[in-house]
Parts: sequence; structure tokens; C-alpha cells
Amino acid sequence: MQVIERTEGHYDVEEVEFGTVYRWCPECVVVECYCGGRPALTHSQSTCPKCGADHATIIREELAARRARDETIHPWHYAENRQDVGLPC
Repeated sequence: MQVIERTEGHYDVEEVEFGTVYRWCPECVVVECYCGGRPALTHSQSTCPKCGADHATIIREELAARRARDETIHPWHYAENRQDVGLPC
């Protein structure tokens, strides 16, 4: 099994007659399965639809590695000069 592509979670935006529709697309990993198939797998769908092979361990590892970049995505959470604001009790 080989990882072909990784895609971060994102919203697809579609303009419709009366507004805008935001459709969530979860982060996924496209793999080349042992059977030759190339499914796009997520945390909730980790089995190859062609042969039924379960790739949950690989999917978790790949998506966890992606999450490690949270510091890049949300740098304000990690700023050294960040001032925490106390909330009233």
C-alpha cells in the first residue's frame, strides 16, 4: 500500500439561487491499495471499496502527521507573546 496524495479538510463553496452552500470535505488520503485500486480514505472510511482491505492504521498515521502542523495553521495559539485574557467569573 502506498500513499499517493493527502488533502486537508476544507469547505467547497457553491453559489445557489438564494445564497451560498458550504459543503464540508474532510481531510483524506488517496492510497494505492494492494489490489490496484486508488480510493480516497478518511478516518471514518478506511477500507478499500474494491477489495475490502482495512487501511485504518496507515490512514490514522498520515492524518495525524498532517495535524501536527496545527502550529502553522493557527499560529496565534502558539505565539510566545500571547496575552491570555481572563474571563469574569
